[in-house]
Amino acid sequence: MSLFKHGRYSGYLRPISYLIDLCVINGIAVLYLLKEKDKIIFVIFISLGWILLSIYSKFYEVYRFTRPINILSLIVRQSILFLLFVFAFSGLYHELKIYPKPITKYIAICFVLITIFKFTIYYLLQKYRVSFGGNYRKTVIFGTNKKTVSLENFFNKNPEYGYLHKKTYNFKNKADSLEECFDYILNEGIDEIYCSISELTNSQIADIVDFADNNLKILKFIPDSKEIYSKRLKYEYYDYIPILTLRTIPLEDSVNTVVKRGFDILFSSLVIVFILSWLTPIVAILIKLESKGPVFFKQSRNGFNYKEFDCYKFRSMMPNKDAHLYQVTRGDARITKIGKFIRKTSIDELPQFFNVLFGDMSIVGPRPHMVSHTHMYAKKIDKFMVRHFVKPGITGLAQISGFRGEVESDKDIIGRVKLDIFYIENWSLILDIKIIIQTFVNAIKGEDKAY
Repeated sequence: MSLFKHGRYSGYLRPISYLIDLCVINGIAVLYLLKEKDKIIFVIFISLGWILLSIYSKFYEVYRFTRPINILSLIVRQSILFLLFVFAFSGLYHELKIYPKPITKYIAICFVLITIFKFTIYYLLQKYRVSFGGNYRKTVIFGTNKKTVSLENFFNKNPEYGYLHKKTYNFKNKADSLEECFDYILNEGIDEIYCSISELTNSQIADIVDFADNNLKILKFIPDSKEIYSKRLKYEYYDYIPILTLRTIPLEDSVNTVVKRGFDILFSSLVIVFILSWLTPIVAILIKLESKGPVFFKQSRNGFNYKEFDCYKFRSMMPNKDAHLYQVTRGDARITKIGKFIRKTSIDELPQFFNVLFGDMSIVGPRPHMVSHTHMYAKKIDKFMVRHFVKPGITGLAQISGFRGEVESDKDIIGRVKLDIFYIENWSLILDIKIIIQTFVNAIKGEDKAY
């Protein structure tokens, strides 16, 4: 049995990354921030702080399958934590006379350089894998179904990730035996085994686990539930009992919650002060000139943990008692002329920034539905209630992906739920910013379903 791993130098990458980043944060500090000040104390504390923060934020947990957007999210998170740490350090050591403005510039310089180095290593590794066939992992798949075929296609069509897929075994017709598979894995120096649980018996799974353990092979399982849209299974221990968490939600992390809430408060405050302060009187006059009734429209909707709240909008329809029951449809006679314009440009949604400021909503999240529709969809659409694990948003991933406005068929709401769940399980501040930018672009371009 050979334990040699083909072209795998991953064990050196993390220490090298640590070394580069520590050189950057300390080098810039010595050259720019400290100058004639006592450097030893700063270097020791900042280096230790950086290492501890990176462990907490999982800053160096970047793998070959990690997406660039996730790397950028890690960089932003680490930069915020490190900024707070340096501020705290400067407050403890007044004698160093390190002030906020130089600290902010120091952090900015450090993270520009660290971002460049991090992405340079990431893309150089991809180039190395594609051009020279190095840093690769040989894989086999146990079981044949749609998911394993998709995984095989992923391996074959993305050589930059460094996977060299060798073989997929089919156990349905018993043409392949485990003993032959094990021999092949040993002879070919396979690194990773991927198993579809639905294609294997309990005894086969037990044999594969034993084989992988005894031969130092990486073993991974493909979930067999067809109802799961996207999952990040989390492995935890309750005392000595192993527990698999089916769904991990980044916004349950207290740091992420503070970051998102801080961003919401800052962004909504800017919109209220610099846009709504002058736009509201203009829209109010136009609404009043065309029809009698209130300027603002208030409607009960379900939010975080299914709690009801009053969602505010500029009134875009003639006052009617059925507004809370029937969704707006294409060519809806209830919509006023000014209402048609503000709905097309999404101006009618702007008062919801007050909902964000009050804490009922977030800028980005699953769009809240009318209470009557929420009750209906909760009964007929699987996983619909997952959307209420986080605060609802003014805009969301589903909205920028074409699933906004009227729900014309079950396909629309299923697509919306699928994307909402993806957002909940893959949240990052960078993703929020991307969604906000795309929402603005869509509003400028105009959308077919904005009616």
